[in-house]
Amino acid sequence: ELVLKVRIQNPNLKENDFIEIELDRQELTYKELLRVSCRELGVNPEHVQKIRKLPNTMLRKDKDVARLQDFQELELVLTVSDKNFFFRVPTLSERSGYNKKASELTY
Repeated sequence: ELVLKVRIQNPNLKENDFIEIELDRQELTYKELLRVSCRELGVNPEHVQKIRKLPNTMLRKDKDVARLQDFQELELVLTVSDKNFFFRVPTLSERSGYNKKASELTY
């Protein structure tokens, strides 16, 4: 597996953490990278304008993806209009792994 760090490019977010995704080294294609990244981040692939390898390199084809190394940082640059955003950041209680009862415990 190839482990990559991916996030949505959004300078307006206070927290814009990376998540780690795994890609099968036998399937290192642009299409597979896009599919896995979008699934993990909850983004519609049709709304991705480009994938950027930080700090400033656009990924365009399968050969670009094949050259990636473990823990490289990538950003999904989304197409957004002024009127509607194609994604929203889930609230803490909507995130997977959130335990409401644990959040109410007092010490």
